[in-house]
Amino acid sequence: MIQKVAVLGTGKIGEALLSGMIRAGWSPADLLVTARRPERAEELRTRYGVTPVTNPEAAKTADTLILTVKPQDMGTLLVELAPHVPADRLVISGAAGIPTSFFEERLAQGTPVVRVMTNTPALVDEAMSVISAGSHATAEHLAHAEEIFGAVGKTLRVPESQQDACTALSGSGPAYFFYLVEAMTDAGILLGLPRDKAHDLIVQSAIGAAVMLRDSGEHPVKLRENVTSPAGTTINAIRELENHGVRAALIAALEAARDRGRELASGNNT
Repeated sequence: MIQKVAVLGTGKIGEALLSGMIRAGWSPADLLVTARRPERAEELRTRYGVTPVTNPEAAKTADTLILTVKPQDMGTLLVELAPHVPADRLVISGAAGIPTSFFEERLAQGTPVVRVMTNTPALVDEAMSVISAGSHATAEHLAHAEEIFGAVGKTLRVPESQQDACTALSGSGPAYFFYLVEAMTDAGILLGLPRDKAHDLIVQSAIGAAVMLRDSGEHPVKLRENVTSPAGTTINAIRELENHGVRAALIAALEAARDRGRELASGNNT
């Protein structure tokens, strides 16, 4: 059976999802989009062959609604959608911090809701998307969400109680790595390397380390120890990281990200 899917509020992540679905074999004719600006909607039509519609039209027409607006805009969107969403529509939320109960309370009784936290590597088909079921979502609904988000990377099912932690760790995670690469590039320049060479060295090292973590099955401590010779360069660097509290700072940073996600969900946008 052909399933029509609508992406509402199609920004960068929504567009990455659309393009990934098309590459995975979805027909553009079965994909609907909404956007705040008409010129943005027309851009998506031209680029992908998808159909721009209004939010109410999407709710009436699509079998699955993927809501990708910012958390602080979700309440307004649901007010607009609620009169038009039948209880048999699957609603997928990509908004950080907002529980499935928020949607269930505002939509028709029994509406299945699935919560998904993905991240920006969806732009290169390397996303990590974490999926949780609301109280009315079935295994079939979860499988459908996995099919959609599997087009742009890997998926993982977790209880909804773990979503805030996953948002802090994975949803915001790419930014931490970009920050680390930025700092290491500056260090390379300080040590006498041109910026472009420092950048290439660090990025390829990061890619290699990530592949080893993914494919070797080894604990990161074991992989780190394999690089750390007695009285060598690496152990001296690790000592400085520990002296400066880098491990503790990372833990505190992730806790702060989790807490901010909860604040956004409660309506605190300042």
